[in-house]
Amino acid sequence: MRLTAFTDLSLRIVMRLAVAEDELLTTRDVAGMVAMPYTHAAKAVARLSDMGLVEARRGRGGGLRLTDAGHRASVGWIARELEGAGDVVGCEDDPPCPLRSACRLRTALRRAQEAFFASLDPVTVDSLVASPAGAVLATLRASDRGSTPEETAPESRV
Repeated sequence: MRLTAFTDLSLRIVMRLAVAEDELLTTRDVAGMVAMPYTHAAKAVARLSDMGLVEARRGRGGGLRLTDAGHRASVGWIARELEGAGDVVGCEDDPPCPLRSACRLRTALRRAQEAFFASLDPVTVDSLVASPAGAVLATLRASDRGSTPEETAPESRV
């Protein structure tokens, strides 16, 4: 199993916010800290906010904060939500697989995918950031790696 880049980036954001304590970070800050483009981080933050994991406050004194639900969230649940209900293989792609009506591989791969997610269910965000990972995450500082030249215009806090 391989997670999409979107899920990977979203989990990195959640992990960095989990160790932020009272520090309010902007989306641009977090993007720089976890080495991703700002636009990708903005999409991930919006989705994580919709899921109730991240609170995003705009304006002066604003920033990102991991919610209590975010701290307690199961990594398996987060991955399922971000990955969606799609198949591991493209049985219905264009052109569709000619074996799809009698194929047993699709069902086996669905079971394998669920087993993968189930193995992540006992893992919480807080457990991911326990020592030694938390100490490393806390040392990450914003850099310009999270932006491109056209994204360097001033931003609001979020």
